[in-house]
Amino acid sequence: MKSIKFRTADMAWDIAALILLPPDFDESRQYPTIVSVHPFGSCKEQTSSNVYGAALAREGFVVIAYDASYQGESGGAPRFVEDPAQRVEDISHVIDHAITLPYVDADRIGAIGVCGGGGYALSAALTEKRIKAVVGITPVNLGRLFREGFSNFDPLGALDAMAAQRTKEARGGDLQVNELLPASLDDAKRNGLTERDVFEATDCYKTPRGQKPGGATRMVFSHAQKTLTWDAFAFAETFMTQPMMVVIGQKVGAFGAYRDGMEVYGRSIASKDRQLVELEGWSHYDIYDKSEPVALALERMLPFLMRHLRISKNAKVAAAL
Repeated sequence: MKSIKFRTADMAWDIAALILLPPDFDESRQYPTIVSVHPFGSCKEQTSSNVYGAALAREGFVVIAYDASYQGESGGAPRFVEDPAQRVEDISHVIDHAITLPYVDADRIGAIGVCGGGGYALSAALTEKRIKAVVGITPVNLGRLFREGFSNFDPLGALDAMAAQRTKEARGGDLQVNELLPASLDDAKRNGLTERDVFEATDCYKTPRGQKPGGATRMVFSHAQKTLTWDAFAFAETFMTQPMMVVIGQKVGAFGAYRDGMEVYGRSIASKDRQLVELEGWSHYDIYDKSEPVALALERMLPFLMRHLRISKNAKVAAAL
């Protein structure tokens, strides 16, 4: 695994990334490459690299897991901005860098993403045709979530509050940085925050299970206006032409991955190969890192990505084809 920072010609800050390499890696060969997109409020060291990225690398893919702009070790200010348009653009910037690497086959690039990252990966594939296959793992359409649960189903009220707060900040006031989760499982229980997704997210991000320094689970409130009008799946009927797969758990939670996954699968009628994988008895956060549901997801993902990125199922490393 390599830790890198890069900046393409049209970027104003660095992107930090981990490059995971196959066994017996040979820099003189070219490999199919996966861009791995972390969840909302997460970072590259969590599920995007240490779970799915590591598994794909073991099967012969080069995997690039990176921190989104404004988050983790990547640049951009103010910190903790969640900007869907920038998150999608980050994917293109990572591809721009990847295709300069001699061991990356520019014609065999795929993308995967988890949670909000799944929504971003699917959204990027609509217009980024260098992506030849895409997998949304328990994908969430963050725009829909902000319009509904994250704004208490009052998006216009949220926009008014964001406008007022941004005015205060422009006049010298402090940034309002919202913590997205309870501080601990005990805190969640004390405050009645035991809805499945909220409680399981707290277990994932606020305990040693998945806690990492870059996984801040914080967001600048005043810079989230455009999220409310963003739709990860806009025009999917026309523009999702690549092979696409959606992996969702059947145990439904408030963040809406089951609903969003079903929606984008249903709308992607132009896809050359669309597949829906439902994991019975598993929830959104189970699919992040629990061994059994992850194995079930990979059981379907690996043949799909190998087929569409032209790698033998039995290969330990990707040969130049």
